[in-house]
Amino acid sequence: MKSIFTNKTEIPTAAQLQEALGDTYVYWQTFAEYTKKLYPEATEEWSFTSEKFGWSFRIKDKKRVIIYLLPRDQFFKVAFVFGQKATDAIIASTIAELIKTELQAAKVYAEGRGIRIEIKDETLVNDLLKLIEIKTKH
Repeated sequence: MKSIFTNKTEIPTAAQLQEALGDTYVYWQTFAEYTKKLYPEATEEWSFTSEKFGWSFRIKDKKRVIIYLLPRDQFFKVAFVFGQKATDAIIASTIAELIKTELQAAKVYAEGRGIRIEIKDETLVNDLLKLIEIKTKH
């Protein structure tokens, strides 16, 4: 499923994002603010990869993306890429089994294992805050 924003010439505005995400917009803000709190030097950017995927939002440090936020219709996905140390920390943590299972099943690439988690309500918010913490530490 691709981004709700597919017009390459138009970067989504905050108002468009809020309308597109509906009730989940508050969680998007929570993740973005928490990432910036843990890593104040982080930069934020919208990125358009292709027609197939549309616009996504990234928060990154100097070398890597900390978190990807992928807007959908009335929800969004959060994506991370974790190296082995971070993966080990997640498996050893109290994070939801659903996330651990997805992480263990993810294909391993040079930059690590990538996972995407749908956010449709508050169920996984605390787990995702823990993932952001682990990502900024490893």
